[in-house]
Amino acid sequence: QVQLVESGGGLVQAAGSLRLSCAASGRTFSSYVMGWFRQAPGKEREFVAAISRRGGSTSYADSVKGRFTISRDNAKNTVYLQMNSLKPEDTAVYYCAAVSRDFVPTTPTLYNYWGQGTQVTVSS
Repeated sequence: QVQLVESGGGLVQAAGSLRLSCAASGRTFSSYVMGWFRQAPGKEREFVAAISRRGGSTSYADSVKGRFTISRDNAKNTVYLQMNSLKPEDTAVYYCAAVSRDFVPTTPTLYNYWGQGTQVTVSS
């Protein structure tokens, strides 16, 4: 089992940047694929980015490609989401998630473990 705690959210102006972090408990962090999802008010939770267990493979939603970068540090049990060129439509609660798979899922229902989320608000 793994517990996830997100941090780094906040209020930022459009075109600004934020870096989210997700710290995981446990000794087997490197056995989990890690993903970032987001949920805006009145909308379903949507995929943002995911990274394979060793970090060699990543996947991004079309809406964030070229602006967001996912990375991980297995020695620190942490996954990051660097968000640049933020837009008001990026405003949402951002969640990190984990699953023990040998591929990189983009569907939220395939992830077993979830953090509590961190709010990101982008003002215009």
